[in-house]
Amino acid sequence: MGMNLFIHGGTVIDGTGAEPFAASVLVQDSKIMATGAQADRQVIHLDQVKRIDASGLTVMPGLIDSHCHLSFDDASSNLEIFHQRRNALSALVASYNAKKLLRAGVTSILDPDSVFANSIDLRDAINAGYVEGPRMACGAYALITAIGGTAGGLIANEGITGYYKVVHGEREIVQEVRRQIKDGADWIKVHVSGLVPHYAHLGERCSWSQKELDLICEVAHDMGVPVMGHCRGAEAVRRAVNANFDLLFHATGMDDEAEQAIIEKRIPVCPSLTFQANIAEFGGQIGTSQALIDLFKNEIQDSIEPMKRLIAAGVPLICGSESGFTAVPYGDWHHREMEVFVRYFGMTPLQAIRSATADNAFAMKMSGQLGLVQPGCYADLLCIDGDPSQDIGLLGQTQRIRHVIKNGQPVDLSPLPPHDRLSGWHIPTMGNRISKEALMPLS
Repeated sequence: MGMNLFIHGGTVIDGTGAEPFAASVLVQDSKIMATGAQADRQVIHLDQVKRIDASGLTVMPGLIDSHCHLSFDDASSNLEIFHQRRNALSALVASYNAKKLLRAGVTSILDPDSVFANSIDLRDAINAGYVEGPRMACGAYALITAIGGTAGGLIANEGITGYYKVVHGEREIVQEVRRQIKDGADWIKVHVSGLVPHYAHLGERCSWSQKELDLICEVAHDMGVPVMGHCRGAEAVRRAVNANFDLLFHATGMDDEAEQAIIEKRIPVCPSLTFQANIAEFGGQIGTSQALIDLFKNEIQDSIEPMKRLIAAGVPLICGSESGFTAVPYGDWHHREMEVFVRYFGMTPLQAIRSATADNAFAMKMSGQLGLVQPGCYADLLCIDGDPSQDIGLLGQTQRIRHVIKNGQPVDLSPLPPHDRLSGWHIPTMGNRISKEALMPLS
């Protein structure tokens, strides 16, 4: 028998985009049973109720981060991920990082790909109660061709490198997709575009044929498993949409045809521009080259009008921080994509919160069940001092978080014990860690 939890006196942001309203929230076991007057009436008849006084607080859905790599451990480069990580130790470190997310109000994540595909085991350990952490949906290894993904020439011509799996031809594609599904992947991840060695000056290019992408989706969808794709560039976006991908990451560098293809099928897009925004704004303080800073500034600027048009057409934009790198350390920047949506794409704070909660439940394959403060939904909740509907940046001030509830259970928000650096784990090549504490407040 689970816990009865009664949260009273607070102002509710329900995740739908509606204006905040004063209401109580009644939780029984893992789900929200009632809100408002119904909650006030029903709680009278319950015994052993834990009460939370939320006076002066905002009660809202826990945040969902749809692009978070728990096994990368704030890596400074792909060299670290490919050559400095060990399987068991990587899984143990990922379990520590999972706790950071909960303390930042993140109660669910999509981990698209992971070193040694260990996110699947971490998800299962969390679900079984061995490890404390957010809800997880996950992919396994990201599928790439021998041309390579974003890491270009660092990728071996076959087999596994870091979080990548190279596949050759139809037979290997079918085998790998089915193997990942057998192993428990919630999603199949494909790096549709990547940097081609000796042609990197041209930017990311589509590295799959239309026929190959069609086959991936055919095999995965036949087993009821959705497909997500890393897509930069118009051709990568067009081919992924034509293949019936279910979720697109980035979707930058589009032309009109690619944009219209997304609009026609209303495929959700996760721009994942937090990494770029942090480098663009803070890169000079951590030693990032001006060329890289300018590259990321341009990617953001070039995305503004296309993303605004997608929003206007009703395409869901969902929030993902791409945490796992020094530019986006765990626990610090999970709110930042909402700031990007407000600052650059013209969303209101309430629209951005919906992108990080109700709309983001799609990434968890739990639409309508998660990311909402409504009866019948899972009780993943956040109580924060202040009104994020007026200032979205408050969600990044973790000292304001008073309560986090996951699956109906309060989370212990005590600070995690400190840890030493692991010998040989990190290679400082991309600059120092972008820590909020070391930076000026965001404007």
